This record gives sequence, structure tokens and C-alpha cells, in this order.
Amino acid sequence: MIAVGTPVTRVDGPAKVTGAARYSAEISLPGMTYLAVVGATVASGRVTAIDADAARATEGVLAVLSPEDLPKIAAEPHLLPSLVGGPAPGESFFPMQDDVVQYAGQPVALVIAEEYEQAHHAASLVRVSYQPAKSITTIDEGRDQAYEAQRLFGGLMPARSERGDVEAGLAGADVRVEVAYRMAANHHNPIEAPSTVATWDGGNLTLYESTQGIRATQQTVALLLGLPTARVRVITRFVGGGFGAKAMVWPNVTLTAMASRHVGRPVKLMLTRPQMFTSNGHREEQEQRITLGAARDGRLTAIRHEKLSITSPFDDWAEPATGVSSQLYGCQNYLGIHRLIKGNTMTPTFTRGPGESLGVFTLETAMDELAYQLGIDPVELRLRNHTPVDPFGNPWSSDGLVECLRLAAERFGWSGRNPAPRTTRDGQWLLGTGVAAAAYPIAFFMPPQRARARIFADGSAIVQTSTQEFGTGVLTMATQVGADALGVALRDMEFQAGDSDLPNSTAAVGSAGAGMVSSAVHAAGTALRDQLITLAVGDEQSPLHGAGPGSVKVADGHLTAAERPGAVDTYRELLSRNHLSDAEALGTWRPPSLDTPHGLLTFGAQFAEVAVDPELGLVRVRRLNGAFAPGRVLNPLLAHSQLMGGMLWGMSQALLEGNHMDPRYGRWAETNLAEYLVPVNADAPDVHVDFVDVDDELVGPLGAKGVGEIGQVGVAAAVANAVFHATGRRIRSLPMAPELVMDPELVTDPVAGGQ
Repeated sequence: MIAVGTPVTRVDGPAKVTGAARYSAEISLPGMTYLAVVGATVASGRVTAIDADAARATEGVLAVLSPEDLPKIAAEPHLLPSLVGGPAPGESFFPMQDDVVQYAGQPVALVIAEEYEQAHHAASLVRVSYQPAKSITTIDEGRDQAYEAQRLFGGLMPARSERGDVEAGLAGADVRVEVAYRMAANHHNPIEAPSTVATWDGGNLTLYESTQGIRATQQTVALLLGLPTARVRVITRFVGGGFGAKAMVWPNVTLTAMASRHVGRPVKLMLTRPQMFTSNGHREEQEQRITLGAARDGRLTAIRHEKLSITSPFDDWAEPATGVSSQLYGCQNYLGIHRLIKGNTMTPTFTRGPGESLGVFTLETAMDELAYQLGIDPVELRLRNHTPVDPFGNPWSSDGLVECLRLAAERFGWSGRNPAPRTTRDGQWLLGTGVAAAAYPIAFFMPPQRARARIFADGSAIVQTSTQEFGTGVLTMATQVGADALGVALRDMEFQAGDSDLPNSTAAVGSAGAGMVSSAVHAAGTALRDQLITLAVGDEQSPLHGAGPGSVKVADGHLTAAERPGAVDTYRELLSRNHLSDAEALGTWRPPSLDTPHGLLTFGAQFAEVAVDPELGLVRVRRLNGAFAPGRVLNPLLAHSQLMGGMLWGMSQALLEGNHMDPRYGRWAETNLAEYLVPVNADAPDVHVDFVDVDDELVGPLGAKGVGEIGQVGVAAAVANAVFHATGRRIRSLPMAPELVMDPELVTDPVAGGQ
């Protein structure tokens, strides 16, 4: 039986439901102590005094550390080698090195105590005095200081993208759509808060860390502390969600290691829910403007897409809003610009669907407006602008957009809708339907990926790599891939991960986890299989002796050859005859280069049905339909779960999630889940997911493109377009809160809300 492509249930399911799975915060070591972080209460200024006498006098307190008590870091984060797959500091500023305060919540003191409650009680007694300075925390405060950066997104891409002549394309257009949107900041809120356990053994540091990138954590902490990489070990068995918050390495990890070295005992840090809003990045507050020019037949003549957002005082960080809008449709004239404002906030970071969830929202809501202006069905408009090549004339590594649009439209019943807005009701509810195309870039910026495969004389096998299970099902997927690659039954294969001592695998970001891990595991499994086949055909006692290696097939641990009918050898017998207790091989896979002559996008389509109460402004999503072309689906059960979760998050982004800075204090207005709204089960609509089969021989040996982000991209636009269809009004602010939907007086300004 071929394991890849079958809906295998999670191999780690029993451990998770029985409590056997151990997360970082659950690690208990002899002599464990606990760390609490004291965060700055001002957004800008200097610390003038720290009064820790009451905290130090508290029972169980071992130390209260101020900047004077900590050693200087060995390397400034902004000077760390710029290596993808290497060090990944979340921001180029490291706190507690001086008295400067750059943002509210920045660590200014540390408390270490025998018990968790003692540490947090003592932290509440620390009195910090400040000399405040003027802060900038919102776009409106810093609009006149906006600038165009050279590069952004951690230096991975330029801030400007341009081709053709946009002004000429707009001047020659028969129809123009020009719209502006405002998007509130979003925060990650995984179930498991970021947690670290640090322990030293002489000069060797071990970290039990809640991270999406074991290797990145190892290398970042080693460089910051001035340690050889070999002296830092990172162990991450399970992660309770990350969504980008745990992709980068934030200062709290290294601070925990410093605290542990100071007291000479293991130290555990568990961030509180409010601290998660100021400790691990966020999706930045932003404004986006887009102008579309089109001919009467709907074909685009020009696109101008601009983004303005808040970054930190020290990093040029912005989500790349123009990556998909510059490629999704055939258009010769394009201009994409990112402008930044230096604000008193920590550096923003990857948040699920980074850049494209809002960039596509901007593009696809504008496309909906264009469709209505031209009197063209919104699905048909997208089909007319589909292009089989990228902007440079390169064919897509694989396509599927047309098929996704048509399949999802059919499943959704799109052809039966009345296109006129505000014409369909269910009692007091206005009903509407909307569509959006979806796309997400394929991440080819990773270094080589490695895995090790090993088989034992009893026929059991393991494959190892240093990835981590953070809720996506990677342990299950890799077990399937390893079993097929080596040619053993699924029951005989085990996948081991979660330790930096294992072969290199880079951070699971950018929907790259499945593709990277599966390719490395496949390489290791096939390398070991080939090694054993060579052993068998050269073994005089094997029934396959002398057979051509290329003719040998392996399944369920049995080796057969077409040229030797009836001849069968087994891994068990082969190893036993050759007096081998085991055999192993290291497999390496190198991703294609970024300059490959192919377009690199994963495609999908989203449809939504909403019900709107025009008096209360309530929006209820009744149905979501999505069709996706993610290449080979390694495990349909896991992929469906990822896509459904992404679609629900897209709905949340459209209607619920949003945070704002209070400019009076430079602090986030919402710092817990009572105020920062996320959907609950009662909010969840019917969700239908379809896969469109596409072969992709470029992205890896198994053809998997990834599904982590694409499920979210396009949903907010589909929901917003459905709200327009229901009400006849465009809402141009996210989230689409009830006060914007119900009262036209609040949404007359295109930037502030809508029209």
C-alpha cells in the first residue's frame, strides 16, 4: 500500500489526547526556577530608576536583574549573518543592554523565583521610574515621516516592484477603480504561549523552546551569547501553534538563558497572554491603496498598489503586499510601493498569510468593484485576466487557478445568484455572496534540507530530521513519506524530530514545511533503499543476486525484480545474512534557486455567503467554499484541516480581529482574548474544501507546494464582496465591525472606512 496520498490519522494523536505529549512549558527539571519579565509601561524614553527592594524581599525570590546585572550580548542582532536558514532574530534591537525604552512592553527587568506565582508576584512589586519621550505609535501620528525603504520582510525582497508604464496604462484605460483601505493590526494567539526552559551544564546550554525553527533558535542564541553552535542544543517536541509568532527568535529566549546562567539553575519562562501582544511581533497596522485600469472587455491595462505601515524604530519591516498583486493577473503595467513609518513598537513579523492575506484583499475587492462597473460576472472577470505565465514570461511551475475558480463556483452554486446587490433576503437578514481568487508565493529561499534514515534487522525503521510538530501534522506526513521512500509498511516506520542534534531542517514558514521536510525525508529514505538494493544484488546468497538494481522494487520490506519472477528477498533476511544490526543513510535535498525560469505561486479560489442584519450591523458567514491547487496532497486529512483552519482565520480577519494603539500611552488597547476577538465554534460556518490536481515537478521530488497559508488568502475579500452584494455598500476597513456595517455615516471616508 502506498502511504502518501492517503488520509492517515495523526500518529501523535494518542500522545496528545492522553497527555503524554510534552510541550516546552511542561518540561520539569531538577532545581527548576521561574522567570517573570517586567515590561516597560511607556512607549519611548529612558529608565531612570528601578526599585526592586520589595521584590527581592519576597519569599522565594532568587534574583531581580536590571540591565546592569546582565552581560552585554556578544553580537548585535543587526550584525548577525544574513543567512536564510541561519540566525533569525525577531528584531535588531536587544533589550536590557542600556536604559533606552523603544516600545511599551519591552523587558526592563527580570525576576527569578522558586515558584511561578512567587516570580509574578514579585515582578508586580518592582517599581520602574521613567523619563518619557514623545512616541509615534499610529499611522496618523507619523504620516508625514513616511519613507520608502530599500528592502523589507527581513531583507528578503525589495520595497518597490515596477514594470511597464503604469501612468500610460491608466490613461489609456476605459474604466478605472481607485480605492483605499485601512487594516487594523493583528496578533498571533496560539493556544500555547511562547515558553522557554534553559539549563546549563558547564559551558553547554540546552533550551526547551516553543519554536517553529529549531535550527534558527540554536544559531541565534549561540551568536548572541558568543557560544559555539555545537554548545547550544534546542529541543522542541511539540508546539501548541505558532502562525509566525514562533518563526523568529525573540529576546525572551536569550534572556531566559542569561537568567539561568546567573542563578546556576534551570529557568522556565512562560509568557502571559498580555505579554504575547508585546513580545513576539504582530501584523502591523497598515493602509493600502490600489488603482486598476481596464478596457471595456475587463482586461487589465494597469495596476498601481501602494502600502503604508508602521514598523519599529530599528527595522525596515513590512509584510510584502504586492507579491501576488504583481503576478496574479496578466497586466503589462504594474507599480507596487511599500512605505514605512518608524514607530514605537516592536518589529512586526510573519503572521499567517503574511502580506498576501491583505494584499490579495486589496486586489480582489477592487476587482469586484471593477466587475460591477463593467457589468461582468466577477468570476468571468478573473478568468479573462488569467495568465499562463508570470510577468517575466515564464510558465507557472504548476497552475490550476482556472480550475479552482470553476470547481468552487460550481460547488457553491454561483450561477444561480442574482447579481444585483440588496435583492435577496432571509427574514430581516440581507443575503450576499462573494468571490475572490487566492494565491501565495512558493518559498524557495531555504538552504539544503537533510534527514537520516535507519533500518534495523527486525525490519523496523526510523527517519530523523530537526523539524518540529507545531500542530500541522508533520510527524504523520513524514512517517508516510519515509515509509514509501524506504519501501516499508507504515506500521514499521517511525519519524523522529524536535532536536537540533538531528540533521538540519529549516524553520516551518511560508507554507514550506511540508515541501522541505518531505523532500529531505524522501531523499534519506530512497538513499537507504538504494543502498540496500545494491547490497542485495551483490549478495551471492540473495535470490536477487546479479539482478539490475534499477529493476528491483521494494514494498512492505520485500524486494522483488521483474527480471526474476518469484524471487523475493526481505530487508530482515538481507541484514541478518550480512551480519548487520542496522543500516543508515543521510539524504540531502536542495531547493531550486529563486531565479528558476518558472512562476512560483500556489493558486486557489474562495467563495462566501453572508447574512447581514442591517439594523445591528451583524455579519454572519453562512458558507465558505474553497478550491485549491497545492500540488501533490501528501495527506488529504491533514491538508483539509490546514485549509479549513486557514479559511476560518480569514473569516476572523474580515470580521473580528483588530487591535489599535492608544496614542495617549503608546500601548495596545487590547491585550487579552476577552477584548481581542477571535471566532468561536458558534461563529464557524459550513466550510467546504476541494482539491484541484496539478503536477509540479519543480517544487520537489513529491510535488508538494504547501497549504499552510493559501487557505486564509482570499477569504477576507470574498466575505467583503459578499457584504457588498448583501447591502450595496463597500466597507473599506478591516475588521468590518458592526458599527461600520450598520451606520452609513461612519463609513463615508474611503480611508477611514468605506463609502
